[in-house]
Amino acid sequence: MLISNDKGSVRTRVPGSDQLTIRQLLEFRLSRRQFAMTAITTAIVPGSMTACAPEIPPANRPSSLTFEEVGPSESAEDVLPPGYSRQVLISWGDPLFSQAPSFDAANQTVSAAERQFGYNNDYTVYLPIDPTEPRSDHGLLVVSHEYPLPWLMWDDLQKDTAPASMSKRQIDVSMASVGLSILEVVSEDKRWRVVHDSSYNRRISMFTPIEIRGPSSGHKRMQTRADPEGKTVVGTTDNCNGGVTPWGTVLSCEEGCSDFFKGDYSNLPDREHLKRNDYDAQSETGDYGWGRVHRRLDFEHEPNEPNRFDWVVEVDPYEPTSVPIKRTALGRFAHECAHTVQNPDGRVVVLMSDDSGFEYVYRFVSNGKYDPDDRAANKHLLDDGTLSVARFNEDGTMQWLPLRFDEGPLTEENGFTDQGDLLIQTRRAADLVGATPMDAPEGIASNPRTGSLYIALSENSERTAQQVSAANPRANNEHGHILELFPPGDAAAGVEFAADQYQWSVLILCGAEEEALLHPDTAAESHFTDPDNLTVDSLGRLWICTDAGGVRDALYVMETEGPERKLSKRFYLPPLQAECCSPVFTPDGRNLFLSVQHPGEEANSLRETPTRWPSDTPGQPPRPSLIVITRDDDGVIGT
Repeated sequence: MLISNDKGSVRTRVPGSDQLTIRQLLEFRLSRRQFAMTAITTAIVPGSMTACAPEIPPANRPSSLTFEEVGPSESAEDVLPPGYSRQVLISWGDPLFSQAPSFDAANQTVSAAERQFGYNNDYTVYLPIDPTEPRSDHGLLVVSHEYPLPWLMWDDLQKDTAPASMSKRQIDVSMASVGLSILEVVSEDKRWRVVHDSSYNRRISMFTPIEIRGPSSGHKRMQTRADPEGKTVVGTTDNCNGGVTPWGTVLSCEEGCSDFFKGDYSNLPDREHLKRNDYDAQSETGDYGWGRVHRRLDFEHEPNEPNRFDWVVEVDPYEPTSVPIKRTALGRFAHECAHTVQNPDGRVVVLMSDDSGFEYVYRFVSNGKYDPDDRAANKHLLDDGTLSVARFNEDGTMQWLPLRFDEGPLTEENGFTDQGDLLIQTRRAADLVGATPMDAPEGIASNPRTGSLYIALSENSERTAQQVSAANPRANNEHGHILELFPPGDAAAGVEFAADQYQWSVLILCGAEEEALLHPDTAAESHFTDPDNLTVDSLGRLWICTDAGGVRDALYVMETEGPERKLSKRFYLPPLQAECCSPVFTPDGRNLFLSVQHPGEEANSLRETPTRWPSDTPGQPPRPSLIVITRDDDGVIGT
């Protein structure tokens, strides 16, 4: 088969495979018409269907990326382009309330941690304070906190021995430091501040009661000694990326909670189930030591407790007394994101990824329809609908395969008792229906100009030449790639996100110049590896955070249309051994909130860390922080 691209025609095939070459895969189907989209919830809140105010330029424009890209740096500090400034808005341990104590590294307590900003902030959402008015100077921030690093929180711990040597107080403080923070913020004289006395401010942690709803609620595999009804779980952890619903609630994704449990499951009836969900067969402490102190996190003592984690948690930031809810209809796996869009008929669509090698891409479509005039009517839309998993075909089509009990192989004969049981075993159900194993799916974002969807695949060095597929075109994929999905639809009717079949294409392949496929004018420093979080701004440009491990991560921005399509530029370098996460803009596009987590992560102890960012005070630990980036001339970010 001969495919033409802007570099000419290529006939070579992938060694050891009968698939098209990487370059062919990249350019294949790119002549497909582009879509306009009428309903999208990227940074959308009730009453506002516009993510940012700047006018959208025509598709044949020259590149809008006129800022001076950030070059290589040996600095332990973070680096921005000339003409930009950043403010550290809040750091781990900073108070959320006027009566909360200030950060004191040596004397952290549970009561203090539950009234302070949490650790390792990741997913970040900006919501205008009034859902009907998209203000850019006053809003709510919802921020997830993924995992602790105890050896960088206390100076008496070492990385290798911390899980076994942590005190009960240290374990409890670390459990209180994960989950989510909700805070009211306001900008005055171009400086942002936390409103400490706001009634909206709150912390959700591993000690917060959370309701379990949907098909798996009350299931016998969800029942424990402490919760014989199986309808309430204490806590949420490993909160990674997420999404925003059309009614203004936030979806927080639990990703890979197995690290927080201990035990030996070799003799447990559920041993195959635990193995399929990445639990260590024998772990005396777990990665964080929590099960040493809290027996519910020892699966030998409480074998059903693991089934109560790795869900999507819905939180209502506008109702500070509301109880968070784990929505089991969205499936149980290592959720990286829950990107939410609206179908033209009003149904709500949630796109999700399972962040592990050879895992899958999922989609949930609600049975009910979103009512913009009745927020209460939307309250439980995510409890009733169809969860599907993606199969990427070699011809550039993809199918959504429903995961419904008693359909196809999803039967009692294959070990499922009902839909609730199937959702607890989502990974195994996806195995059986023939989904496409992917190269560690990460962020998903939608483009408000075209209706396209983007999926980041971070890496998969275990894929062999015999396992290469069109959607995962490289063996030993150490650098990752990004796919572009095309749901059917048009500008008049809207994009059919709920359709059973999409088309897809490889957008880019990541890595160094000789092995990547980007725009030929992309500078060497703006080639990237291991794409993670994705955001699309109002100009249709794709913002990409990387998470490579051992390589300095950064924030990049890439054109998605016109002659500069696939041109990438590096915008921001976080501090040394840190990862930047979840870029989010205010509606006017002039403020960029960005989470910076785990500065100094590769150190074995606090005494060895190469950075104390953002403080230069001796003895202070490095502190994960939320920053705000602005242009010095108050212009739109990234132009």
